[in-house]
Amino acid sequence: MCQHQPACPTAFSADREAAKPVAHHPEQGWSLLCNGVLLFEDTGELLPDGQIIAPHRSLTAEQVATAA
Repeated sequence: MCQHQPACPTAFSADREAAKPVAHHPEQGWSLLCNGVLLFEDTGELLPDGQIIAPHRSLTAEQVATAA
C-alpha cells in the first residue's frame, strides 16, 4: 500500500505508527496511515486484519500527580 521511498513500516512492525497519514480527521479522532492502520487519538489502533491494539498513551507528569 505504501508508495513512499524508503517504504514506511508495515502494519505489523513494532514502529507501525511511524507510517505517513493518508487521511487525517482530527474532528473525528482518527487517522489512516499508509500501511493500512487506523490510528485513534487515544493511541488505540485497528490493524488491517481486524486486530485491535488497546490505547497505550503514556501518562504525563501532571496526570501522574493527579492520579496519586
